[in-house]
Amino acid sequence: MKDISIYFSPLERTEEQNTLKIGGSVQCHTENGFPEIDKSGVAILYVPEFRGDKGVSGNEINPEKFRAFLYDLYLGMDWNMPIYDLGNILPGNELNDTYFAVAQVVAELVKKKVVPVVIGGSQDLTIALYKGYEKLEQTINLCCVDHKLDLGDPESDTHSDGFVSQLLLQRPCYLFNHANIGLQAPFASKAEFDLFDKLYFDICRLGEFNSDFKKAEPHLRNSDILSVDFRSIRASELLNVNYSSPNGFYADQMCQITKYAGISDKLTSFGIFNYLPEKHPGTTSFMVAQMIWYFMDGVSQRKGEFPIGSKKDYLKFTVHLEEIKEDLIFYKSNRSERWWMEVPYPPKQGVKYERHHLVPCDKEDYELAMNSEIPNLWWKTYQKLG
Repeated sequence: MKDISIYFSPLERTEEQNTLKIGGSVQCHTENGFPEIDKSGVAILYVPEFRGDKGVSGNEINPEKFRAFLYDLYLGMDWNMPIYDLGNILPGNELNDTYFAVAQVVAELVKKKVVPVVIGGSQDLTIALYKGYEKLEQTINLCCVDHKLDLGDPESDTHSDGFVSQLLLQRPCYLFNHANIGLQAPFASKAEFDLFDKLYFDICRLGEFNSDFKKAEPHLRNSDILSVDFRSIRASELLNVNYSSPNGFYADQMCQITKYAGISDKLTSFGIFNYLPEKHPGTTSFMVAQMIWYFMDGVSQRKGEFPIGSKKDYLKFTVHLEEIKEDLIFYKSNRSERWWMEVPYPPKQGVKYERHHLVPCDKEDYELAMNSEIPNLWWKTYQKLG
């Protein structure tokens, strides 16, 4: 493993910690040394980089606030994985220098099967997470929990509300799919909707989520990276003058999302962005701490399912659709009762899309096929694989 300690400043820790709580168990980067990352687990890092959001100055932000709340939470049941706290990334002279540092760290952690939990900083840092997989030459799926689509203008500078177009311009492009959870229609233009449709990307609107939160679960299970915009939480939940949206996710809903994301065997990095701590009473920082706690609780409950495990022990269902002269293959896990849908792809693609042809779905997709309807998810994936 490359030495990633050079990108971090250490943490100050003086108080004795309760060993039943996270603070007494976490392996921290301090003046005494950098933690030895020798087992798969979760690694927390803070990135005080706000140059991607012109309206925010990071000079007055105290990154230790969320840690104080997190360290005071009790360890979950059956948490057997190590928890590392690597400290704070040192921002580079230029924004791209910070991207480079984060990408190096993410790549090394993912190779070691350690899940980086990146607290930021503006949401354009999602680009840095993506670049970590670029270094691994791995085709990935991105999921954003956001009230906007953040497509932006490819001709403009990279910024927090317009970074997705920059991902699409990367060559080679390793982004296979992008899903948005929590979109609020007033914040998206017709052109953005049209482009999402053209690219066969996925949207689970806030209203759909509120009707049935399980609508979001397949998108989370299908993702390698989860990027959460903290501004997608309604302002009344945060008691913080930096947030003003009257609509958005409730606090418990956001913790549900991070729990489901943690359970996903495919998801290998998680970012919480646009985190702006308040001076008092601490609700925002406490919210970040609880989101991390529920994510780690999910990681502790992973089942070792696709793409980690084999699908040979799953229940297999075959539905023939005469309209397209295809058999639609569904699998149901005997461990978690979750569903997947197999989508064929041309042999010429080789193993490039091997991780993407088995798509997380729900029972409704199987029921649609049984009624001779092609599930929209199957069709969109088929188009991308072709």
